Parts: sequence; C-alpha cells; structure tokens
Amino acid sequence: PSFCRPSPEEAQLWSEAFDELLANKYGLAAFRAFLKSEFCEENIEFWLACEDFKKTKSPQKLTSKAKKIYNDFIEKEAPKEINIDFQTKNMIAQNIQEATHTCFSAAQKRVYSLMENNSYPRFLESEFYQELCK
Repeated sequence: PSFCRPSPEEAQLWSEAFDELLANKYGLAAFRAFLKSEFCEENIEFWLACEDFKKTKSPQKLTSKAKKIYNDFIEKEAPKEINIDFQTKNMIAQNIQEATHTCFSAAQKRVYSLMENNSYPRFLESEFYQELCK
C-alpha cells in the first residue's frame, strides 16, 4: 500500500463523507493517529477488527476472533474497552457463544456513529488535516 501523502484534492474528498476517509489507507492512518492523540483509538481499532471479522470465512476462526474481540474491547476492564451500553455488551456476550458474522453489528454501528459525530468533525478541523488540504 502506498502511504504517500495524498493530493489536496484527495484529502478534501475525506471531508465529504466519513466513509471516504476510512476507505483511504492514508486517511485511515491519519484518522487513527488523530484518535490516538485524543486517547480514543480503541474506537477505530474495534471498527477495523469488526470489518476483518465480517470477512472471516471459517466458523472456527469466527469463534476465536469473536472471543478475541470480546476480550480486547467489550468485557469489563478490557484493555481497549469501548464505550457501549450494558445491554449491547450483554447481547454480545451471549452471541459469541455461537458466533455469527453479525455478533458485533450493533456495537460496530454505535462506534461508527460515535466516531462520525464526534471525532470525525474534530479531525476535519485539526491542523494536520487542514495542512493536507493546502
């Protein structure tokens, strides 16, 4: 993957839709670095883990990945605990026993909208992003 600096035109596209930003390797890396600076990179890490999880073909892998995601992001005191409500956490705890591709859908949607509504607008206002658009 080329991590070369995007053109200002490319960078400007990222402000049109959150998905544009996430779909771009450099944009994603930049957004991730920004979240790190705000101490909430677990959101994007969880989102990426879910994206990977949804592409998993083997049922065995699905179960082990589900447990890993749960241990990393969902359970109480998880090292990268994401901010989701108790009901969603409970639902996931039940679902991962019989892991399916949709185990984390509700949580992923929630984290996505958290990022889209909170971090993304701040990212677009950040000096770093403004520089890329010049």
